[in-house]
Amino acid sequence: MNIFLLYLCSMNTTLASLVKSLPSKNIEEGRKKELQGFVYYLQEKKVKNLPLHLNFICTHNSRRSQFSQLWAKAMAHYHGHECTTYSGGVEVTACNERVIQTLIGQGFSIELERVGLNPHYRIQLGGVSLGTFFSKLFDDPSSPTTGFAAIMTCAHADENCPFIPGAEQRIPLRYNDPKAFDDTPKEAEAYLTKSIEIATEMHYVFSCL
Repeated sequence: MNIFLLYLCSMNTTLASLVKSLPSKNIEEGRKKELQGFVYYLQEKKVKNLPLHLNFICTHNSRRSQFSQLWAKAMAHYHGHECTTYSGGVEVTACNERVIQTLIGQGFSIELERVGLNPHYRIQLGGVSLGTFFSKLFDDPSSPTTGFAAIMTCAHADENCPFIPGAEQRIPLRYNDPKAFDDTPKEAEAYLTKSIEIATEMHYVFSCL
């Protein structure tokens, strides 16, 4: 078995253990209905044998959209689908350090690629790269310009950014912001809960394909 296949096996084993810990049966029927538009979009792309490109967008591209970009990539891989994920915002800030610490606690390997006010982090699981994560605008040069879905992960961005150039579909998928618990005793719990919530929903979405 070559090194690449060994990496894939290692990632699948690591990811499988994470998936088993997810409360997948806890997604309420009302939320599943909200997720259905996302599922339909992906199914249509698969039927037409077209590539899957997803850009997760929130205001600061610091928390929810970063979690979503990573978990969509990981769960697509787990279910055997090729999918390229991106994230962006309407302001450039930084990928929040609490997000990074949460993912490290969940077993991801994270390497700081570029320091500064907006650090770049390379994230891996089981030796397989899931991408480089940093805060950027939704139309950053690294993001797709056509043939992608814009997944709106926060109410502010969804309501104040009515047009995403090049998006073939806009899908609202709002999450509450764990920022509300920053610098409180519930901070770590809030970020882990949000990561698990997003992971659970991405697992459900890609399991429907």
